[in-house]
Amino acid sequence: MSASAKNNAASKYRPETRLVQSGILRSQFGETSEALFLTQGYVYDNSAQAEARFKGEDPGYQYSRFANPTVSMFERRMAEFEGAEAARATATGMAAVTLALMGQVRAGDHVVASKAIFGSCLYVVEDYLPRYGVTSTLVNGTNLDEWRAAMRPNTKTCFIETPTNPGLEVLDIAEIAKIAHSAGATLVVDNVFSTPLWQSPLTLGADCVVYSTTKHIDGQGRCLGGVILGSQKFITDHIHTFIRQTGPSMSPFNAWVMLKGLETLAVRVRRQTDTAATVAVALAEHPKISRLIYPGRPDHPQAAIVAKQMRGGSTLVAFEIKGGKKGAFKFQDGLKLVRISNNLGDAKSLITHPATTTHQRLKPEQRTELGITDGMVRLSVGLEHPDDLVEDLLAALKAV
Repeated sequence: MSASAKNNAASKYRPETRLVQSGILRSQFGETSEALFLTQGYVYDNSAQAEARFKGEDPGYQYSRFANPTVSMFERRMAEFEGAEAARATATGMAAVTLALMGQVRAGDHVVASKAIFGSCLYVVEDYLPRYGVTSTLVNGTNLDEWRAAMRPNTKTCFIETPTNPGLEVLDIAEIAKIAHSAGATLVVDNVFSTPLWQSPLTLGADCVVYSTTKHIDGQGRCLGGVILGSQKFITDHIHTFIRQTGPSMSPFNAWVMLKGLETLAVRVRRQTDTAATVAVALAEHPKISRLIYPGRPDHPQAAIVAKQMRGGSTLVAFEIKGGKKGAFKFQDGLKLVRISNNLGDAKSLITHPATTTHQRLKPEQRTELGITDGMVRLSVGLEHPDDLVEDLLAALKAV
């Protein structure tokens, strides 16, 4: 059976099977593990073959900035997992976000985005795109009327992340997609907090999904990476040439690490999600916590949307420590097992104070509008035993 036939057959399997089997390209040596092709370029049998490759008449590889066998395996596996027709891997998650937007727009176009997005994404929308004549409007992502009012004749694309960072708001992907499409625009969804295991934006109407593969996909704190997924037409029209000519490509080594990470993603994320739910229950009524947000709880502000579009609450818990910044810092500094870091989706539990790290560039009034108080912390739950994790969190709360 050819590699393409095997990949087509793999699509009938369940996600856990696809995470292990999809996209494998075996060399003449018949290796079990995916091969790591650390090569910059490729040789040709003859001059005519080289000419055909550059004309696009021969499907082989030319240069690893364009494509690489190890990176191709990762892209195919991600596409199978996501349920997408095509994928392109990038050097970082922010490269994926930037390309997904920049690849679609030209001077004179307009972008609508939710206000509740990661600080670097906000920079791309508010500061970077306008340098090239692309205007933007930010809206309250949970307010559908604001989305409708923001649409213009020149709106080219809309951008959201859901659940949001760090407040874990859940936006209605299907309804926002309808609004975007009715205005002739596309919808790009950053699905990094949910992972494809718990949320499938393409089936809800999104045109493109992006990930920082640095997070759950690697899942063990090793390598940077990103990926863009969508229809073959979307990738061909907006992404393929952009990557080929500007070069934000994923390295073969990082792609190999991501492939190995995908093999265990379902096991890791299911366990981390279960533990996150346990942590949420243990902390929700604590007297030193004024507010706790977890998408798996019935008291989540968008619980109905969570039930409609998510299959699990995922691995992040946000909560507000009484005492503001001082209380939050005392709490974080009192932790022994959980470490302070701005990463997430790791096998190790990590915590961050968004107001002074990931969202520190926002003005105080912007943070207030997004619910990012001085007492808020964002916990990324790892693979430690749930009881050890809860005991560490409760012990640190005594320091507040």
